[in-house]
Amino acid sequence: MAWDTVRLDWDDDVATLTIDRPDALNALDVATLEAMEEAIAEAADGDARTLVLTGAGDDAFIAGADIGYMQELSTEEAQEWGELGHSVADALETFPAPTIAAVNGYAFGGGCEMALACDLRVASESALIGNTEIDLGIIPGWGATQRLPRLVGDETARRLIFLGERLDAESAAEVGLVGEVVPDEDLESTVTELANRLASKPPFALQAAKQSINQFGEGSRTSGLDYEKRTFASLFGSHDQREGMSAFLEDREPSFE
Repeated sequence: MAWDTVRLDWDDDVATLTIDRPDALNALDVATLEAMEEAIAEAADGDARTLVLTGAGDDAFIAGADIGYMQELSTEEAQEWGELGHSVADALETFPAPTIAAVNGYAFGGGCEMALACDLRVASESALIGNTEIDLGIIPGWGATQRLPRLVGDETARRLIFLGERLDAESAAEVGLVGEVVPDEDLESTVTELANRLASKPPFALQAAKQSINQFGEGSRTSGLDYEKRTFASLFGSHDQREGMSAFLEDREPSFE
């Protein structure tokens, strides 16, 4: 398939999904999320033995979700938006082979959540990453409230989400949010080498290992993700959500109730 805002490239058994909206810092809108979902399915149908997720350009992995789109969503529309983001993140999490997030710049909000849904995360030295939704008057809506604590621990996750902290790459590695930090110019080669190493492993054993690891806390995660989706949507239409997103779009400090 051909998409306007994503690319799916192949190098033998390794598929690379690139979010290609550099002028928008690779922010995710509806069309891009839908294209991502289709591309992930195509990579699975093509028996990719590793899937790499990254962003076009030098500035951003995925800077976040499209706040201009979200600003005026009703609760019902926000529920649908949350469901779409969850569907893409779930497709990454359950992809039948290892997935790698090559974090090459800004990875905030929904971008951070897409990285969290991958199996492994490699960041460039200049990367900045964080769940910044609180400053928009909302909470993470695509899985971070459930995935982040399992990755970095409960208290660290609470601090990151409550404060909306933006971590540089080294700080993200220190708390376990990313597994490896490399110089900017080495990110592509490092991820390529890692992807090829994974692709050389026995695919059915890797798939079984991934499925087994994902079973950890499966019941509570499912109910937690469902709760997150409902709570995320319920915040739309509130003063703080409208004010937070307006302030972001107008480049000013928000005035919350």
